[in-house]
Amino acid sequence: MTTPADLRDVRDPDLPGRLLTLERDELVPLLRSRADADFALPVAACPGWTVRDVLAHCSSALIRVVERRFEKGVFSPECNDRDIAERADWSNARVVDELERGMTEAGPVIARSDGRLDAVALGEWVHAGDVRVTFGEPGAYAGRGLPEALALLGTITRARGHLPLHADLDDLDEPLKLGEASGERPPGRYIGDGPTLLRLYAGRPLDGAAAYELAGVEAAELNIFGD
Repeated sequence: MTTPADLRDVRDPDLPGRLLTLERDELVPLLRSRADADFALPVAACPGWTVRDVLAHCSSALIRVVERRFEKGVFSPECNDRDIAERADWSNARVVDELERGMTEAGPVIARSDGRLDAVALGEWVHAGDVRVTFGEPGAYAGRGLPEALALLGTITRARGHLPLHADLDDLDEPLKLGEASGERPPGRYIGDGPTLLRLYAGRPLDGAAAYELAGVEAAELNIFGD
């Protein structure tokens, strides 16, 4: 018999695309409303990058997915820097146009993949939060896409065999199962809100985050995007 818990373990191929579409509809109008000077603001979560750099990275990554350009070293720091440099003489509006196209067209491509590209969609959502923090926007890592982002986080951590964690979230009626139970260690436990949980898994600063409880695992162990 299939249980609700089993269903949560099945990958939803359309989930990354839904998250990108929801984020597109919130982020792109915000970007088009900002002055050019705002694109030069430094992004604390991405040392050395400005808002424009983050957006150029996001747009180029999505276009790579759309065009299926995955050469050796793709998405490495060196590749990211080259993609940003290639857009150095673009207008801010052109970068935003490319980002909008990528957020619109990448979803179906990710859906047809084997799941390894799912993290691209979650990374885009996290970077949108980074930009909102820089702009001083409220609810930087929340918004309409939060339920989809949490569900996708669960899918990614299970697929990667990440350490197990059970999250009791203020934002969801049922606990969220993250990672994969291997029997090597008992699941950790998180109690708090969804945005803070996502910031922990994305390795983002917790300045101004809501209070939370974490047991059985260290915060640094949760980071799925590396240093």
